[in-house]
Amino acid sequence: MVIDLETCTGCQACTTACAMENNRLPGENWQDVLFYSEGEYPNLNLSWLPRPCMQCENPSCVSVCPTKATYKDEGTGIVLVDWNKCIGCKYCMVACPYGVRFYMDEAPAVEPDVRAEFPASGRRSWNPPFKMPDEYEDASKGIGIQPKGVVSKCTFCYHKVSQAPAGVADLDEDNPETKEFTPACVRVCAPKSRFFGDLDNPDSHVNALIAEKGGVRLKEETGNKPQVYYLSGGGSPAVPGNRSRRS
Repeated sequence: MVIDLETCTGCQACTTACAMENNRLPGENWQDVLFYSEGEYPNLNLSWLPRPCMQCENPSCVSVCPTKATYKDEGTGIVLVDWNKCIGCKYCMVACPYGVRFYMDEAPAVEPDVRAEFPASGRRSWNPPFKMPDEYEDASKGIGIQPKGVVSKCTFCYHKVSQAPAGVADLDEDNPETKEFTPACVRVCAPKSRFFGDLDNPDSHVNALIAEKGGVRLKEETGNKPQVYYLSGGGSPAVPGNRSRRS
């Protein structure tokens, strides 16, 4: 995934689309947008940073999981959680340097707790009226209604992208042949700041963007090798105190 920070408006359409697509609780955002403010009015500067799961090439969450519930899908390189194996120990949450994992049994991030309004029986944690079709759910990949006592995370809409035709270089909302396989956050991005494609394909648009605009990754020092690249005018990604992307 490539995210262009120079065109992103911080509208959070990606956050909303992801929540609806993946049955997220209010406040538990797989596609979060972090906002930073500096200074005081009238000299107040506001910046933002979209933050999905980085789908690391060398994910620390995988190496610490005692039950092998967290794993990398061989076909796509996407990091997934097998809810059938997850014991909710939270080791992966501690190991993730990006803070993009969620444990369902915590206190609700937003009141009232909608789980009480839409209860579900069995292991399911709740039963939202907008839940995805049952045929899309796959607990072995962390897709669907999150059960109680397990960890969840962004899957890059695995249930969509994994069905894309073989050999496709990019998944694009504007391409009728690939739009239904494109991640929800990419599809709804109004300023077209998000791009999704195959980094192993030298002809992909994401490869061209990274090369032409100097794509950078967060926390390179960790050795996780994220597969999410930010375009920021050749500078560093937006972080508190760093205004280079606005120059």
